[in-house]
Amino acid sequence: MSAFYREKVLSVQHWTDTLFSFRATRDTGFRFLNGQFAMIGLEVDGRPLLRAYSMASANHEEELEFFSIKVADGPLTSRLQKIQEGDTILIGRKATGTLITDNLIPGERLLLLSTGTGLAPFASLIKDPDVYERFEKIVLVHGCRQVNELAFGEQLVANLRDDELFGPLLSEKLSYYPTVTREPFRNRGRITDLISSEQLFNDLGQKPLDVASDRVMMCGSPAMLEDLKLMFEGRGFLEGNHTEPGHFVIEKAFVER
Repeated sequence: MSAFYREKVLSVQHWTDTLFSFRATRDTGFRFLNGQFAMIGLEVDGRPLLRAYSMASANHEEELEFFSIKVADGPLTSRLQKIQEGDTILIGRKATGTLITDNLIPGERLLLLSTGTGLAPFASLIKDPDVYERFEKIVLVHGCRQVNELAFGEQLVANLRDDELFGPLLSEKLSYYPTVTREPFRNRGRITDLISSEQLFNDLGQKPLDVASDRVMMCGSPAMLEDLKLMFEGRGFLEGNHTEPGHFVIEKAFVER
């Protein structure tokens, strides 16, 4: 158990029957880059029960925040969804992940494409001043099935717009585009379709996808990631990693259990 920090749960918010977020204390020795994830979980019968979770908080914040689904029979999430203020969680001492800006070739516009709790690493990245220095425009896309599943992201962006530091940056550079697939809403459709049809860019009043200037990060369901990867590669985009920066990066560590 020495490989983990023991942190105290500070608050829990249940957004829907299937989504919740929570904040916890942060050891001063825990370091991470915005967009990375760590193994977190609970001690069960004297042993750690863990899953990969992206930090939804930025690395300059004193507390840690995580955004999770609830799975009734999930080994970890069936237990994690019941945590309360004061409970103890385990956080791995080492953070990692591909969704960091250094894994991208310099560009002009950054597309952050997410579904469900895949929004979490981008919640961290849009609170990073360096991201706003590197890119002229940032587009945060969050796809969900139902409108109420957008609540965490909508609250996140609303709070940042009211923030003294980030408010001016957001108004100048960030476009937030929530979309749903199963209910009436101002934006409808799958992210892949919205990009290929150029509906996303038309709605935002921006230019279509361009490999010369666009850089992409994605996190979400495996099916969405596979579809987007094929689409971007078909347009000449190259996948980046820690050894070779590219036009797009994917986070494959996705909590579904």
